[in-house]
Amino acid sequence: MTLKSEFLNEINLRGFIYQATDIEELDKIMYKKNIGGYIGFDITSDSLHIGSLVQLMLLHWLNYYGHKSIALVGGGTTLIGDPSGKDSARLILDKKTIDNNINNITKTFHQFIDINNNSLIINNYDWLSELNYINFLREFGSKISLNKMLTFESIKTRLDREQTLSILEFNYMLLQGYDFFYLNKNYDCLLQMGGSDQWGNILSGIDFIRKIENKKAFGITSPLITNSDGSKMGKTANGAIWLDEKKLSHYDFFQFWRNVDDANVGKFLYLFTKIPIDEIKKLSKLKDKEINVAKEYLAFEVTKIVRGEKAAQEAKDISSNLFNSKINDFRAKSYTINIDNIVNETFNLIDAVEKLDLVKTRSETKRLIKSNGLKINDIIYNETNYSLKKFTDINEIKITIGKKKIGILKLEKAK
Repeated sequence: MTLKSEFLNEINLRGFIYQATDIEELDKIMYKKNIGGYIGFDITSDSLHIGSLVQLMLLHWLNYYGHKSIALVGGGTTLIGDPSGKDSARLILDKKTIDNNINNITKTFHQFIDINNNSLIINNYDWLSELNYINFLREFGSKISLNKMLTFESIKTRLDREQTLSILEFNYMLLQGYDFFYLNKNYDCLLQMGGSDQWGNILSGIDFIRKIENKKAFGITSPLITNSDGSKMGKTANGAIWLDEKKLSHYDFFQFWRNVDDANVGKFLYLFTKIPIDEIKKLSKLKDKEINVAKEYLAFEVTKIVRGEKAAQEAKDISSNLFNSKINDFRAKSYTINIDNIVNETFNLIDAVEKLDLVKTRSETKRLIKSNGLKINDIIYNETNYSLKKFTDINEIKITIGKKKIGILKLEKAK
């Protein structure tokens, strides 16, 4: 598919487009003029994680090519909870918690879009809180078919599994559709984007705009990005990969990307960096040990976009020093272990500390763990079973005791 508008051509070549409505017509419009487009974000935590990166990059490219990017924070819809892609209902958050989450997350948006250059951060609580429910149902409830809603994957999956879907959650699709309608009417927003699980919600908004305003609007969804094991990207066995530095250090964020599966490197370079496509094609051809060069590029560029160039350089320097076994004039010790020994739990944290010679006795190691004196990947380890099983999704585990005792446990797969 050949697209003329810069934005659509860019995201198409990079693999962002999974589904789209009337993309050729949208392409003609965007080739002639700048438009407004938005993506909604539920504010269920005080930080976004890497599961939101595709959407943030879409907003970035839209803004980059001169269009109006609108980051819509769901201060109103988060009070209800989106059933899309969920196996069960979300916990209901109070408004104070949601407002606090919004304040913390807003700075992340500034890394991706230029608020001084026509782009916006908007909270849908501003208009959803003022809705008259009876008037809303009369005007909008009659414009969406229940039969059609039941065919959308986000609803159908829950019902097929005979899982509870509350009336509260069922209203979410109406409210998100109304968001698109409101933004189209008040901000001349023609485009809504989102993950593939948002397709039904996006179509509802397009229907509202067509039936009530007699206007054309458009939608684009991106593919679901998964880890190499098929799990949804954003969380690992070791926890979420947070975008906020307060929840995850620059170094650990950098190392996540440095250790991604070889099969994902090319795809992630296209989606999560601004490296020119021709250069990515060359990097994607690297194999075996040479692929580490591509992983270094990936880790640095993603960290630079999310955390800033200074943070990226800092993380790169730490990584280079650490894995060259040099940090502040002392050597970081390393030990290699077959990953199966960890999975089968025949080798645990006590064994690792002993092999790395970080502590004199095993009983002293246990006392350190009990008193929160040992960290794994810069996070305090306080589990009583001493298992390392949840860290096996990465290639190297950093074990730290105090400021100067650092050991690297290198994981190798069975040959």
